[in-house]
Amino acid sequence: MAKAKKVTKEELESIVEVNGKINAEINNLGLLEMRKTDHIQLLQQSRVELSELQKVLEKKYGKVSIDLKDGKIEEIKEDEAE
Repeated sequence: MAKAKKVTKEELESIVEVNGKINAEINNLGLLEMRKTDHIQLLQQSRVELSELQKVLEKKYGKVSIDLKDGKIEEIKEDEAE
């Protein structure tokens, strides 16, 4: 049986090192995707929370615009609402 050819020790180390980097980045991308999913869910929850708060405030103040810097309320005219 013929002797199997092999890459050099240095070449093998280089291949293993680069392969390890690739695997690490694949793992990192998976973790980032999981974090992205978590953040999307948090964003959706915040949007629902804002919508509920808007309903409460609209019952109390009517159709108004609220300045987020100082809380000043300005009525929305019918033309602007459409």
